Amino acid sequence: MKKSLLLLLAVLVSGLIGAAGVKIPSPDNKLVVLVDTKEGTPFYSVTYNGKEFLKQSPLGLNSNMGKFSQQLSMGSNIERKTVNETYLLEKIKRSNITYSANEAVVTFNQDEKPVLDLIFRVSNHDVAFRYKVYPKGETAVCVVNEELTGFVFAQGTTTFLCPQMQPMSGFARTAPSYETSYTTDDEMGKNGLGFGYTFPALFRVNNNGWVLISETGVDGSYCASHLNGHADGLYSIAYPMPEENNGNGTALPGISLPGYTPWRTITVGETLAPIVETTIPFDVVKPKYEALHNCKYTKGSWSWIMKMDENTVFDVQKEYIDFSAKMGWETILVDALWDTQIGHDKIEELSKYGKSKGVDLFLWYNSNGYWNDAPQGPRGVMDNLNNRRKEMAWMQRIGVKGIKVDFFGGDKQVTMQLYEDILHDANDFGLLVIFHGCTLPRGWERMYPNYVASEAVLASEMLHFSQDICNNEAYNATIHPFIRNAVGAMDFGGSALNEYWNATNEAGRGNKRVTSDVFALATAVLFQSSVQHFALAPNNLKDAPVWAIDFMKNVPTTWDETVFIDGYPGKYVVLARRKGDKWFVAGVNAENSIKKMKVSLPMVKSGTQLQVYSDNNSLQGSMKSIKLSKSNTVDIQIPKNGGFVILVE
Repeated sequence: MKKSLLLLLAVLVSGLIGAAGVKIPSPDNKLVVLVDTKEGTPFYSVTYNGKEFLKQSPLGLNSNMGKFSQQLSMGSNIERKTVNETYLLEKIKRSNITYSANEAVVTFNQDEKPVLDLIFRVSNHDVAFRYKVYPKGETAVCVVNEELTGFVFAQGTTTFLCPQMQPMSGFARTAPSYETSYTTDDEMGKNGLGFGYTFPALFRVNNNGWVLISETGVDGSYCASHLNGHADGLYSIAYPMPEENNGNGTALPGISLPGYTPWRTITVGETLAPIVETTIPFDVVKPKYEALHNCKYTKGSWSWIMKMDENTVFDVQKEYIDFSAKMGWETILVDALWDTQIGHDKIEELSKYGKSKGVDLFLWYNSNGYWNDAPQGPRGVMDNLNNRRKEMAWMQRIGVKGIKVDFFGGDKQVTMQLYEDILHDANDFGLLVIFHGCTLPRGWERMYPNYVASEAVLASEMLHFSQDICNNEAYNATIHPFIRNAVGAMDFGGSALNEYWNATNEAGRGNKRVTSDVFALATAVLFQSSVQHFALAPNNLKDAPVWAIDFMKNVPTTWDETVFIDGYPGKYVVLARRKGDKWFVAGVNAENSIKKMKVSLPMVKSGTQLQVYSDNNSLQGSMKSIKLSKSNTVDIQIPKNGGFVILVE
């Protein structure tokens, strides 16, 4: 595939000046996509405000019924229309969305017959495109052997990327699971650890601005993809590696014809605001079914993150039900090994006790299966249709709220089918679904009404296991709002108030948290997921500041609006989120120096009473009330590993 891409790229870069092609502008005419062919090879490019963000980049598919990347001619009849849609979606960064775009369908012919459509949608900051493959004679199915889609950046572009993991590596051979560290401001021309990069991928295009690349609309009819890096600024679509899932399942997607690929998405901004605020993963997909039961999103507690496997026992889980009740939270997450350490009968008793306290259960399940060595139970339930539906019927009967399914370790089409099957069956039984050890969600918040969130990030569990990750907690936190969390709900499971990552907050045992209490509050706002199981522990009712506990009791998990204020990936970030009439403005700092800034709040009336949570230079936090100045600004100082939150009542 690499040879094919480089050959296509060589064809494209020669003699392209003056190409006419098809131009697809955004509604405000600032973002423009150009589509054309050169010597039978299709390509596209992207400009914004007249500046080049993507150079001429290859297009095309090769399948087992023909190569649709060469010897193509572009049809003269370009279908165009305007897309104007509004929709409500409570569980993403904005609840009320208006999507306006210009759509163009470009047909490519081979031997004077249509073989491929490229469907482009261009909104004011986003490009989404996908392929439609035509039947060929009586051939009604095909295997897509490779997708030639590429993204070519100008020299000098820097990258913010997460390397794809080696298949069948990591814990119990469960990789890839999107759980490696990002590199920031890196140079192009690399290919991660040798296996490419996961979506999403962020690029700083010299002085022009920023580009975020991802994909959406992936379901059981296709595989998920990632990016391979090449020389000359080229990043190309790559399908799963054959070794994933222990070699089970095909690495290449099969489709019925006419058939569609997932959407490739490109978000462009001269600043980072369009990157952080984009809703393109959800704009171009549709719900696949309606929720059969009310989906109420909640927050709750979770014993495993501090107490680990050995404490998934009845008495400890009962203690956490009491803790959630005292916090005013509505759930607990009962993690791995409950099947053997508690048992189904005692889970029924636990659920009944929880309901008496207004607290419901989420139950953990292993996805396995036959594709990795993860030993934790329950196993052999979620991968089997009969077992799964029988178990879900039991959960519905005893009033379980949702499930967390773990250890998938692959992006093949067969694995996408498993995700979809779990979600579909869970909807029948009124269960919300969280995925861990898993792939990136790709528009799933809108596609599946009972889908909640995915991990797909180096999450809070690694803070328990690694002091180095603790030392870099602020660095990682300043990355996620710009990349991972920009395209989908992120089940991080953080906001710890223990000073030490152990069951009793005992000094000298386990890893030490180096971030502040205010930092923990800020990440509860910065990290977006409609269901949150925070890393607080019952001892925090006695050993954490009262103002911190009170904040965590009341912080929302769903938002009506998100506004980027300031920041840079790997350095610092400041966001504002609104719930109803309340604004929560939060920021954290990973730089070695104190970050001083005036935070502008034009959405708030001057003289309004504010609650300001902030750190001193020793990371000692406090809360005070102030009135917003006539200039609508608040002076903020954030030390390294610290944070702030401004709450506007």
